[in-house]
Amino acid sequence: MQALQLIISLSILVLIHELGHFTFAKLFGARVDKFYLFFNPWFSICKWKWGETEYGIGWLPFGGYCKIAGMVDESMDKKHLSQLPQPYEYRSKTLWQRFLIISGGVIFNFIFALAIYAGMLFAWGERYMPVKDMTYGIYVDSTAQSIGLRSGDRIVSIDGVVPERFSDVIMAIVVDEAQVIRVDRNGQEIDISIPEKFNREFLKNPNAQFISEFVPFFVDSIMYGSPAAQAGLHVGDRVVAIDTVPTPAFFDFMRAVKPFAGKETFVVVLRHGYRDTLPITISAEGTMGVYARSLSDMYPIETKQFTLLQSIPAGVKLGVETLGSYIKQMKLIFTKEGSQQVGSFVSMGKLYPKTWDWGAFWGLMALFSIILAFMNILPIPALDGGHLLFLLYELITRKKPSDQFLVRAQAVGMAIVLSIFFYALVMDFERLF
Repeated sequence: MQALQLIISLSILVLIHELGHFTFAKLFGARVDKFYLFFNPWFSICKWKWGETEYGIGWLPFGGYCKIAGMVDESMDKKHLSQLPQPYEYRSKTLWQRFLIISGGVIFNFIFALAIYAGMLFAWGERYMPVKDMTYGIYVDSTAQSIGLRSGDRIVSIDGVVPERFSDVIMAIVVDEAQVIRVDRNGQEIDISIPEKFNREFLKNPNAQFISEFVPFFVDSIMYGSPAAQAGLHVGDRVVAIDTVPTPAFFDFMRAVKPFAGKETFVVVLRHGYRDTLPITISAEGTMGVYARSLSDMYPIETKQFTLLQSIPAGVKLGVETLGSYIKQMKLIFTKEGSQQVGSFVSMGKLYPKTWDWGAFWGLMALFSIILAFMNILPIPALDGGHLLFLLYELITRKKPSDQFLVRAQAVGMAIVLSIFFYALVMDFERLF
C-alpha cells in the first residue's frame, strides 16, 4: 500500500511537471516530439501518435520526459545539431520564451502544490495541537535531556516567540536553530540555552523520540480476565510505577514492564488522588491487558476551518512556508550527520501510512511536488536549473553556449544526478539492513 501510494503520487507529479514544459512549448510554437510518463529505453509499454507528438508510457519508472524539438535534453538526441535551426525548434525561440519553457515544470509543480494545500484546508481545515493546551507538558529523550530539558516541562517560548502549534517546536529547534527555550517547570520559568549546531546531534538518530507530547498512562479499558482485571485495576487509574521503577509516562511503562514478563510484581496507581499498590502477574508477553487513553483523549486537537475564498491565500501561505522550511533543511545535507539521512524512493515510501489515508496522500503529494520543483531548479546540468543557468549566461554575455558544450554539460549533469540517486539508494539499503 505504501508503494502504491508513492507510485501514484510520483506518476501524477511527473505528468504535472512535464505538462508545464509541454504547455509553454506549445504556447510558443515549439514542436513537442514525445511526451512520456516514465522512461522508455529500447521499448515502451504503450504509445500512440496524436498530431505531431508521440505520447506513451515507458517501462523504467524513474520520472518522465517531454522531448522538445531542437533541445539538448536527457534523451541525448544529437541528430538535429548538424542541421540549421528550424522555426519550430526550441533553439529558435527567444531567450524569454526558452526561459518559460524550461521553467514550466517547476511553475506547474509549485502551483499544483498550492492548489492541493488550498483544497485540503477547504475540505478538512487545519488540524494541530496547541502548545497552550499541553497541560502535561513535553516528553523528552536523552538527547533533549542533555541540553537541560525534562519530561513534564511546558514550553513557554522559543527565542522569545510563543509557539502556537506543537509542530512549530521541533521546526524551531532543528531547522531554525533556536538558541533559547523557556519552559515552565513546576510553576517556575527556566531559560534553557541550546548549544550551537545541536541539530546535528538530533540528526544522528532521527528516529529517536527527542521531544514529543507527554502522555501519562491512564487506564481507558480493561480486558476481561486479564492480569489487570485480576489485580483490581479500575478504569481511570493512572499507573505511575511498576515494582520500584517510576513510570510517569506511558512510554516509561512500556519500557519498564518488559523485564517483568511472566513474573509477579506490583504496580502503583493514582486513584482519586490516592496512591494504591496492587500485586500483579505480568503476562508472558509483557502486558497487563489494558488499553491506555490515547493522545487525543489527553489533549484537544484544534481545527481551523476555511471558506473557499479563505483557503486560497491560506494554501499559498502554507506552500510558501513549506518551501522555505525545505530550503532551510537543505543546508543540513552538507553536514556529516545530514548527508547520512539522505534517502530515495524507499524513504519516501515509508512516509505513507500502511493503510490508505486521503489526508496523508494529498499532504505528501503537495510536499513532494514542492520538493520536485526545488530540486529541479538546482543549477545542475541535466536539471531545469542547469538549463536556466545557461540561459542566464546568455542573457549576461549576449552569447549562446555552443551545442557541443551543451551536450557535454548534459552528460556531466546526468552523471551527477545518477551519482546522487545511487548514493541515496545506498543510504536507504544501509538503513534497511
